[in-house]
Parts: sequence; structure tokens; C-alpha cells
Amino acid sequence: SPPQDSSDDIEDVSLFDADDDVSRRSKKSKIRLVWHHFFHLFFRVSAIVVYLLCELLTSSFIACMVTIILLLSCDFWAVKNVTGRLMVGLRWWNQVDDDGRSHWVFEARKVSAQGGKTSSEAESRIFWLGLITCPMIWVIFAFSALFSFKVKWLAVVVMGVVLQGANLYGYIRCKVGSRKNLTSMATSYLGKQFLRQ
Repeated sequence: SPPQDSSDDIEDVSLFDADDDVSRRSKKSKIRLVWHHFFHLFFRVSAIVVYLLCELLTSSFIACMVTIILLLSCDFWAVKNVTGRLMVGLRWWNQVDDDGRSHWVFEARKVSAQGGKTSSEAESRIFWLGLITCPMIWVIFAFSALFSFKVKWLAVVVMGVVLQGANLYGYIRCKVGSRKNLTSMATSYLGKQFLRQ
């Protein structure tokens, strides 16, 4: 087996009530899908819209900053704890053992016995599109704030990059697989691309 980083503990285990969740999903799929998509995108898109329109709506920087950080925090919690698990069957968290050592756990729902997928292609696309696009937008905002010398907005934008980037990193680790190292995967992918050309 490949060597593991001592600070990372990656597991491939089924999520709680995975089988019950699948049966409930088939009964109420339309209603649940709408709410999952709504909460997956609502907070992150709202934070971006508030950032763009903030100076037009109010002159109070503090009110804008608090609103944006609250929206980003709600987004971080909702995506990390709810929509990732329900939309694509992935979840990650940090736990501290009895010795006081911190372990990162990256969890992926196992494929059901019938071999079918528990989440639809459309759900998966919406999840990953929202998860990848919004951090990229915050990175663009960061460069914009930096080059236009809006230093006070830079702190808000960095919070957006950090919170949404953390979720993106965690879910990429879940998706990549249980025992793979991201650095070795990136090196392997770039090597294959280089050889093709």
C-alpha cells in the first residue's frame, strides 16, 4: 500500500443512513433536488452579488463586510455539512484523537450493491460547477482589489477565497479517492499531458 501522510486519515466509508437516504430520495426526488440546489448556490451567489452591489446600496463598509462574511460562513457550513453529502455523497471533516493529534477524514459514499449511482449527473454537475466557479470568481475579485488598491476590500475577498477554497480542496480530496495523494496525481496528469504532446 502507498505511504500516507501522518496528518491525513482518508477513509472510504458509507455515510450515515446512505441506504435510507436513497430510498427517501426516490420518493421525494423533485422537492429535495430543488432545495439542495437552492441552498448549494444561494449563499455563495448572494455573497458575490452583495460584494458587487455593496457600494451602490450603502456607504457602510462594516455592514457590507459583515453581510458578506455571514453569507460566506453560511455557505461554508451548508456545502460542507449538507449539500456535499446529499448531492454527491462526499463529506470531509477534522477530528482530534485521544492523544491530541488532528486527523483529516475524507469520506465518500460507497456505490450501492446494484452498482447504480445514488446521485444524478445533473446534481453532480450543478454541485461541481458551483463549487469550482465561485472560488475562481473570488480569486478574480482578489486581484481586482489588489491592483485597484482597495485594501479594505482585500480582507473580505481573502475570506471568500479561503472559505470557498477550503470546501473545494476538501471535496477534491474526497472525490480523488481514498488512498491517493493529490501531488502525485497532479504530477502524473501533467506527465501524461506532456507525453501526449
